[in-house]
Amino acid sequence: MTDSLQSWDYLEGLQGVELQKLYKSPPSALAIFRKLLSGLSKHFVMSMLYCPRPTPLTEFELMVKASRAKDRQMALDQLRRYHIVRETTLKSGKALSLVPDFARSLRRVLGGGGSGYTFGQVFSPPASQAVSVDDLDDYARQQWEGILGYMVGSSNLAELQQPGEELAPPSSSVIELLKAGSLVTVQGTVSRGQIPTITKDGFAFVLKDVSTQIWALLFLYVDNCDAFDMEKIEVLSFIFFVASLELGLAYSISTLTTKEKQMLQDLLGLGIIYQPDSNATFFYPTRLATTLTSSSTSAITTASQTLGSSLQPNSDLSAAHNTSPHQTPGSGFIIIETNFRLYAYTSSSLQIALLSLFIALRSRHPNMVTGKMTKQSVQRAIQVGITAEQIISYLSTHAHPQMKRYAAAELARNQARQIAINASSAGPNAEGATNAMLHLKVIPDTIMDQISLWQMERDRITSNAGFLLKDFTTNSEYQDVCRYADETGVLIWSDDKRRVFFVTRVEGVQSFIKERRVREQARMAF
Repeated sequence: MTDSLQSWDYLEGLQGVELQKLYKSPPSALAIFRKLLSGLSKHFVMSMLYCPRPTPLTEFELMVKASRAKDRQMALDQLRRYHIVRETTLKSGKALSLVPDFARSLRRVLGGGGSGYTFGQVFSPPASQAVSVDDLDDYARQQWEGILGYMVGSSNLAELQQPGEELAPPSSSVIELLKAGSLVTVQGTVSRGQIPTITKDGFAFVLKDVSTQIWALLFLYVDNCDAFDMEKIEVLSFIFFVASLELGLAYSISTLTTKEKQMLQDLLGLGIIYQPDSNATFFYPTRLATTLTSSSTSAITTASQTLGSSLQPNSDLSAAHNTSPHQTPGSGFIIIETNFRLYAYTSSSLQIALLSLFIALRSRHPNMVTGKMTKQSVQRAIQVGITAEQIISYLSTHAHPQMKRYAAAELARNQARQIAINASSAGPNAEGATNAMLHLKVIPDTIMDQISLWQMERDRITSNAGFLLKDFTTNSEYQDVCRYADETGVLIWSDDKRRVFFVTRVEGVQSFIKERRVREQARMAF
């Protein structure tokens, strides 16, 4: 992720005392065990979990082959980094043991012990208020598409949407979260309307998978919890609690504290929680919640495909154009030619709005849009912070399978040609040397070079709106007025030989010129 967004590494920045408070919650201990720890780290934890005495370091050496000593050390360092283990000294040498809070919580999870509603109280709602998993998926998708649509640009998106595609705007709390993370900048007032503009970080955000996106916003929420009079550990514990719930089941809010009920309302705006109405005494976790701490790749992939369809191309169309057995439907939908014309096989309004950030769209068809990449369209994107590297990466990632096949064939031809040329001089290492020099280029070099040049030109030349003042009667008048503009901070550029200068604001300078001329006329009258 970008510097302004946090990933799971955020937990490494917590102090040991904070982590110990977090480990008192069984769902939190389970989440960190499942999501953060490597396979070898989990093995070490399980070997110590029911051991009454500290485990000597020499025993960890026996668990791992000598050839994998580096992996053993990395696993132990990970446990130390998250303050899961503590080191003690025995007569035989140094030893490790699990910290009591983590061990106690994890044993409670595995053994099903403990009292209270550690993983929520299941609620049986009336038949009229029961919600199916498909309905929960639809709700989560609508909420998430509303957030992404707002980031891409609601005004632009509204022009692209077909009847029935209108997206619900995100809640005010979500908008404040996006602004706090510098994902969007908002101009205007509430009364006259606010216009969001996506930033460089926001553009990188929308290109991530759903799991990465939701965690980035959740860690932003944790970072800004002080504004809601809550502590980081309280927020993290509740997030891990929600992530431990089961999809399709309803849970009572009677076991939640006042602050947890407040957090529940905040999570509603992110599509993580569903409530039939504000007065409901129960809630449902959506798929966004139940896959937060999942270590299953298939579960995460299913969630991304189910809830992330807003930024995926038309799967039926992609499948129709995809003849390679190595490509999956929806793996790519963009074709760009060396003349900068672009064809995107998608019917997603969000995806089209995303393209419009740096493409001048020309026409839209039921299953495709066409456009052209121009200097103006690219520099418009660069002006809001989107980089040339991000644009090239987006085009490469979503390139149509046909472009990838053509690029692979072109690479093979170039490699064969280079091997033939260097065979006499390079000998048997010709192929290896050639492979090191050549690599797959899905986007034509002319396109990549021109996008980079347009960014360099935009970075080199800056423009300022303002006023050019000239035709001064005397040099002293020019010097006085220019000095006044400089002292008031509106002067941008000046040329003393030509007696001209450029200012960002002209009102104060005009008043100064009039007052000076009045004083000059009065002086000459005497």
